[in-house]
Amino acid sequence: MTLYLLKRLAVLIASTAVAAVAVFAFMALLPGDPAEIALGVNATPDAVAALRAQYGTDRPPVTQFLDWFGGLAHGDFGTSYVTSSPIGPQIGDRLGVTAVLVLGGMVLALVVAVPLGTFAAVRHRNPLGAAVSALSQAGIAVPAFLAGILLVYVFAVKAQALPSGGYVPIADSPQEWLRSLLLPWLSLGLVQGAVLTRYVRSAVLDVMREDYLRTARAKGRGSTGALWRHGLRNASIPVVTVLGLQLATLLIGAVVVERVFVLPGLGDLLLNGVAGRDLLLVQGVVMVLVAAVLLINFVVDVTYHLLDPRLR
Repeated sequence: MTLYLLKRLAVLIASTAVAAVAVFAFMALLPGDPAEIALGVNATPDAVAALRAQYGTDRPPVTQFLDWFGGLAHGDFGTSYVTSSPIGPQIGDRLGVTAVLVLGGMVLALVVAVPLGTFAAVRHRNPLGAAVSALSQAGIAVPAFLAGILLVYVFAVKAQALPSGGYVPIADSPQEWLRSLLLPWLSLGLVQGAVLTRYVRSAVLDVMREDYLRTARAKGRGSTGALWRHGLRNASIPVVTVLGLQLATLLIGAVVVERVFVLPGLGDLLLNGVAGRDLLLVQGVVMVLVAAVLLINFVVDVTYHLLDPRLR
């Protein structure tokens, strides 16, 4: 197991380095000079050259990348071209909001998907099971931002039970913090829950056809008891893989949902950086998102290895 972890960790580090090269190269290919953008169209060549030297963009691209990537290892993302403030603290302040949003959405998705997917599999010949399957199939077609708009209309505009947007830190008011995140969690969790329900149903159906489950039932265990005792762990193996992919999808979907609900997360910071042409800020946020996706895949691989004894 230790050797496996070391191999996966080496792959994670190598993947992060390759991703950093790709992100830096992509941002370097975008049109526009940060110095010219910051100074405006009437800037003199001498002023542009001086600001390029201050930003370090007059150096060779390889040198710029090595300095930037070396800074990432110490948590230094550089200085914003627009505000001249350090980028690392800005990302750190916003990362907590995005992490809470994504984790809350995933927990809600699991709470919805596991019981409903299992019920739809066990009752797949029952009208109720078919209804759950049809409802989850319909939920897959709804994007998270549209679900957010519909939830705002129902719970904020019509019922006036929850705020339509904004964010209250938990230190200020735990109750208002929870109320400000309920609709964003529902927007992400219900849509992803519909996707996961389909995979849970399929995994449980496959397990129910296995010989060892029929043997358990033949020994006197009921269908539910046999599935609970012998089937759910095996059914969870393919679901874990899908769960990792869905976490990455949730992370990207959070970028849009944060904009819908005016949440001060990484998505809002990214879109503000794009609007202000703050390329170094955009580069840092994108790198954090990419690194998070790679880390999620690493955790999924390790969890898959722990769940399936055949891999050990």
